[in-house]
Amino acid sequence: MPILSSFYGIVIKMYFQQSEHNPPHIHAIYGEYIGAIDIKTGELMEGDLPKRALKLVQEWLDINRKEVLNMWNTQEFSKISPLN
Repeated sequence: MPILSSFYGIVIKMYFQQSEHNPPHIHAIYGEYIGAIDIKTGELMEGDLPKRALKLVQEWLDINRKEVLNMWNTQEFSKISPLN
């Protein structure tokens, strides 16, 4: 699973697209916490990320949504700048 970015102890990853792997989403890992976040809405689909970590991921996603969605669609992965 490629790592797209990491910041403040949060690692953002994305699986290679599979038909049963929709809707488009990313995985955020923060210590022992893991969450799947919908790329289009920023909502936590599953997992147990702390609220603060989820808000940081949502902020990062708001800034990079177009690029992340493009990666989901093309499966051409690259690093994205971390949240500063």
